[in-house]
Amino acid sequence: FQNLQRRYQGDGISGLLLLYPSYVVHMIESSSDILFSVLRDLRSMQEHGHRVLLVDPRILIMSHDIPNRLFQQWSYEVLNLPANTLTDRSHREPTLTLVSESLTRLLKLGTHLLKCPKSSKASQDNLVEKVPELLLPQDTIGDLLEREELLTPHRYLEAYDSPLNIVMDSGKRRQMRVYVAYLDNLTTSLL
Repeated sequence: FQNLQRRYQGDGISGLLLLYPSYVVHMIESSSDILFSVLRDLRSMQEHGHRVLLVDPRILIMSHDIPNRLFQQWSYEVLNLPANTLTDRSHREPTLTLVSESLTRLLKLGTHLLKCPKSSKASQDNLVEKVPELLLPQDTIGDLLEREELLTPHRYLEAYDSPLNIVMDSGKRRQMRVYVAYLDNLTTSLL
């Protein structure tokens, strides 16, 4: 992020990186330029064989025009959670339900952290003990990562950068650029 901050001076980056034993959840708040730069970096890492760092990341939400930020700064938290529990995979929640519930938890976590004093690093320490109900269970993250409906950075950028050909009533083909997002706003949550 230091390179991004130098390249895009004036565009602040805030957010939270949650490091689970088996997964990473990264919420980023910044300008569209920085968010797309992060997505392009992720795509590049995957294309150039750096898959050891991140395997098949997914975009949970890409949002624009958010009136206020949830996070005062960028920070991280290492979560020492128990290993995944064995759950019944025969009954899977619909993707929309799973995404909605996950976003609700993450937004509540952000709101909780926003209410904590800015100067207190202790306010974020030990989220597992203080607000375990606001953290995504590892099983949920694993389930989200298996959902093909959630776009990878590569597929998201492919859709974003591709023109869409539309046949107008006159029969003439016009090329229009359409910007696609799985869900639309200025926070990016990556799984």
